[in-house]
Amino acid sequence: MKGRAWLLMMLFFGASFSGCFGEETSSSGSDQTTYPSIWDRHTLEWNTTGTYSMVLEQGPHTALPVQEAMISVDTSEVWESGPNSAEVHLSYWLPSNTEVGEKVPVIAVISPYFSYGPQGSESTPTNIVSAGRGEFIFDNFVPHGYAFAQVAVFGTEESSGCFDYRGAGEGLGIHSAVEWLGTQEWSNGNVGLYGKSYEGATQWEAAAIGSEYLKTIVPISGTTALHPLLYKNGSAEARSQVMHMNYFSSTVDYNEDDLDNVCPDIAEGLFAGPVTYVGGEMDPYMANYYDERSHIDKAFNNWNGSIYWVQGMQDWNVDPHQVFGGPIGTNWYSDYANSGYDVRGILGQWGHDYPDQWQKHDDIESGYGAEAFENMTRWDWAQDLFEWFEYYLQNRGTKPDTTAQIQRNDGVWRIENIWPPIDSEPLPIDLGDCDYDGAFVGGGVSVVGGGQAIIIDCPDINLESNIHISGLPTAHLATIPTFDGGQVFIEMQDLATGLRLGHATMDVRYHAGGYEPQTVIPGEEVTMMMEFQGIDAILPAGHGIRLVLTDTGEDYLAPACGTACTLHILPSLSELTLPIIDRTNSTILQVPKPIET
Repeated sequence: MKGRAWLLMMLFFGASFSGCFGEETSSSGSDQTTYPSIWDRHTLEWNTTGTYSMVLEQGPHTALPVQEAMISVDTSEVWESGPNSAEVHLSYWLPSNTEVGEKVPVIAVISPYFSYGPQGSESTPTNIVSAGRGEFIFDNFVPHGYAFAQVAVFGTEESSGCFDYRGAGEGLGIHSAVEWLGTQEWSNGNVGLYGKSYEGATQWEAAAIGSEYLKTIVPISGTTALHPLLYKNGSAEARSQVMHMNYFSSTVDYNEDDLDNVCPDIAEGLFAGPVTYVGGEMDPYMANYYDERSHIDKAFNNWNGSIYWVQGMQDWNVDPHQVFGGPIGTNWYSDYANSGYDVRGILGQWGHDYPDQWQKHDDIESGYGAEAFENMTRWDWAQDLFEWFEYYLQNRGTKPDTTAQIQRNDGVWRIENIWPPIDSEPLPIDLGDCDYDGAFVGGGVSVVGGGQAIIIDCPDINLESNIHISGLPTAHLATIPTFDGGQVFIEMQDLATGLRLGHATMDVRYHAGGYEPQTVIPGEEVTMMMEFQGIDAILPAGHGIRLVLTDTGEDYLAPACGTACTLHILPSLSELTLPIIDRTNSTILQVPKPIET
């Protein structure tokens, strides 16, 4: 027996299987609902006919006609020369059970992308359910008694005021929308936020201010702070120079109200990239600009809610460092979890995509997730999220597990209590014991920069058995700069196959890690404390590690000082450390797949 029939049997005999299935109790305490254990989901029939996942059982309610609202916000304290008030526009759909007086929670997407783009090719406005992201919530959750809202940030769609890219004004408008949604007569006071990328950033903006109504957020590759989005240990992404302008030029429609969108922060943002790229430690003023646009640290102090974190481990747009990084000594995912926040994670080998939108997964390349493709699409994700929302927004059921579902580079899924795993063991590798070549100058010192590269091969680290790298490897490079500047980009590869495993990058002025640059003195040795983006990968026995060191890499600019700022690398005084875990096949999580016909 399989599929729906199996599920019905489980609903009747759930008590007998309490060791296998988690029991959920409704808020009334009179009804009981059971869901299949995550370990058994692969045995069920799932709807895999669409472009995104669906919950196991459709709900009984229908969506009422769309309604719209304009929320007036006092902005006199956030913009130096902008309007003293502005309006946030939103649209929302109520489920039919509100007609009999039931109060319901709301799931909202807050975005700059409604009516986004040049005339003639704009995206849809808030009063049309957006493709993909909006449809997923609308189809899965409104039938189960959730309201759904789409909110336009200031300066976009019908929302007035300045387009304040990730700034305090934008955050205030977002906060006002959350407060409004939590206090309507049809609302039960519980608000959840959902969305990817910028729509993940708006969730952190809401959390940074805090609200008693904001119960949970679901950031999907969501930006947590602007500076680490555009700079990794001081290394500038290519878009860092044009990010602000790209958004501004796409939000204006060249109508008479566009002047209302232009505020001082717009001009400031246009200069933020070039000034930070060139000035480095000589630009303390820009620290204020980026601090205003850092949200995850403020949320840590101002908000008390839950987080369902979704991250592509091969995401180069909003990279894993947004989740597993922060200032020196900070790992946001672990820090939130260890501080008492309820945190759940689903961490797949996809790029800047949703866990279940399989059509977005099929363009990945080898070394960038392709090896994991067969098991990548999570057809059970809607159900996983449903059980999360039921507890945190509907006040139904027992508390979901706060665990991390992590996918290895070969496609295998497992569940960890937390990721990176706390039981990893460090495997130190003395790079002086490895083979290396590259460009050499006086005294036999290899050089990175000016088109020169170094290759370090470490063949003898796992001669007899596979090793499982899980976490954030580090490379401590002894370096002698020739200039107050210079950069190292490291790609880690499987030595035997050339398969990319991960990467790290750093401007030498940020050699201590984090966001604070320091002046370096040419000719004086410093240690670059480099940390790789998160890796969960198997290195087969005997394959070894290759490190390719250059002064730039994919998605990153060369250092602003150009060919003048070469770095002398001393492998004999440098060390690579790999976090290693040991897991058995009993920890493997089988995931649902489409039924072959």
